[in-house]
Amino acid sequence: MTSSTTGRLAPGDPAPDFTLTAHDGSSVTLSQLRGEHVVVYFYPAAMTPGCTTQACDFRDSLDALAAAGYRVLGVSKDPVAKLAEFAERDGLTFPLLSDPDHRVLEAYGAWGEKTNYGRTSVGVVRSTVVVDPDGLVRLAQYNVRATGHVARLREELGVDG
Repeated sequence: MTSSTTGRLAPGDPAPDFTLTAHDGSSVTLSQLRGEHVVVYFYPAAMTPGCTTQACDFRDSLDALAAAGYRVLGVSKDPVAKLAEFAERDGLTFPLLSDPDHRVLEAYGAWGEKTNYGRTSVGVVRSTVVVDPDGLVRLAQYNVRATGHVARLREELGVDG
């Protein structure tokens, strides 16, 4: 179950429901995706080098993930306009969701203290949570690296291609 000290999710936990605005202005509600596998990944900032690498890796893996029954959602604290620019610039065709008050990031344990190049700060912890068709957490990974993460995730999920 969820660890009360970190707020992080664990396999078997119910995935917190949310409704967020996507880069195209539409609303996405997690509970409306029941019956599907959903990869929700949390990233620090649109258009930064690491986040671009990770987003493009998801973009390039989208067909294989979709063929295996997975939908991808990206979540950051960026405003919708910045997410729209990011999607346009890099040809990102999956929803990029805006969580400016970091309510969803906190509910998923993806907001907190982190260390980067020896400096400690509070912000988005690069994380990925896979939600099963029943709305339960299947996989929760925190402090993932941008480079190579999608390939490792695909391997863990048994997604070829």
